[in-house]
Amino acid sequence: MSNIFQQEDDFGSGVYAKREVAIVRGEGTTVWDANGRSYLDCAAGIGVANVGHCHPQVVAAITTQANQLITCQEMFYNDQRATFQARLAAALPGDLNRVYLCNSGTEAVEAAIKFARLSTGRPGIVAAMRGFHGRTLGALSATHKKEYRQPFEPLVSQFSHVPFGNSTRLDEAITEQTAAVILEIVQGEGGVRLANADYFHEAQRLCQERGALLIIDEVQTGYGRTGRLFACEHFNLVPDLLCLGKAMAGGLPMGAVGIGPRVQNLAPGLHGSTFGGNPLACAAGTAVLDIFQQTDLATRAATLGDQFRTQIEALNLPLVREVRGLGLMIGIELRQRAMPFVQALMDEGIIALTAGSTVIRLLPPLTITAGELDHVVAALARVLTSERSTAREQLPA
Repeated sequence: MSNIFQQEDDFGSGVYAKREVAIVRGEGTTVWDANGRSYLDCAAGIGVANVGHCHPQVVAAITTQANQLITCQEMFYNDQRATFQARLAAALPGDLNRVYLCNSGTEAVEAAIKFARLSTGRPGIVAAMRGFHGRTLGALSATHKKEYRQPFEPLVSQFSHVPFGNSTRLDEAITEQTAAVILEIVQGEGGVRLANADYFHEAQRLCQERGALLIIDEVQTGYGRTGRLFACEHFNLVPDLLCLGKAMAGGLPMGAVGIGPRVQNLAPGLHGSTFGGNPLACAAGTAVLDIFQQTDLATRAATLGDQFRTQIEALNLPLVREVRGLGLMIGIELRQRAMPFVQALMDEGIIALTAGSTVIRLLPPLTITAGELDHVVAALARVLTSERSTAREQLPA
């Protein structure tokens, strides 16, 4: 274990804050460290392992394809890519019937921004405060958090931010120079914050009225996380561009943009990716779609998520300001800094995340059982009522 720590510290880039655990194996909802200790993974690789770690169907698809063909750039046609694109297009909402494949969520956002500017001939992008869209320069320009932005400024020009959920401010921001509005259905990194259907439909109306495109970022909310395959389906919302990533290929890097009919002017050579749409990731992606079709994990996430939030709220803990979420995307806002409690949950054998300074974020695999969620609730009750909850200065109410 210490050798693993030392090697990563010596040779890693240094841009990641590390927890003192070396994860070496995963199966379903559980991961194990190098000492053999198990953890219930309520981070799921930051929303990647929606079908669980090392799902047998995904492993089988990867193994079979790895013995046949691993890479094939999109200058050629490929059987696995063709199959996956057709399957994904059929699963996308409404008239999103074309697909651009890449390697991550931030690449998907980057592509969507480029497609919007190309399609409209306009430069402006309107995004939401507290929003997170990735760390490449275009996606970072749409991201709001100053700690992410400031070290790399000046960023891409013509980006602006307005309060999430405020239709009036959105109306004021969309002009004849706006190429697109980019929004999350649930702001994950921003604290697991939701807006209502009226807000999103007003955003769509304003975009259509003023010739802009609507980009919905479902990198974290997609693939069943919120209780529907795509979170925009909760509101019968069909954007012009839908950004996907994280959970698409069961753990392999993959991203995608679903493309609607208002997106124009896409032509060969205008954008591309060396590894995007590679046969290995596409085989895994098809296996993931098979799993969702066979097991209806999205409906399961909706049911378990409702029960989970109700159980946490029923603890009635003074330290908890609010429990928010949709499906199995849960945010617990505290009256104190969240990281000490996330660390305490690790001691309890549960991996969790933060979302901002005061929110515990839980993104378990959608295969998690009701019994495992009971275990998480019991651990939260212990951790959030421990001496830790009174030993630190509380934040203002």
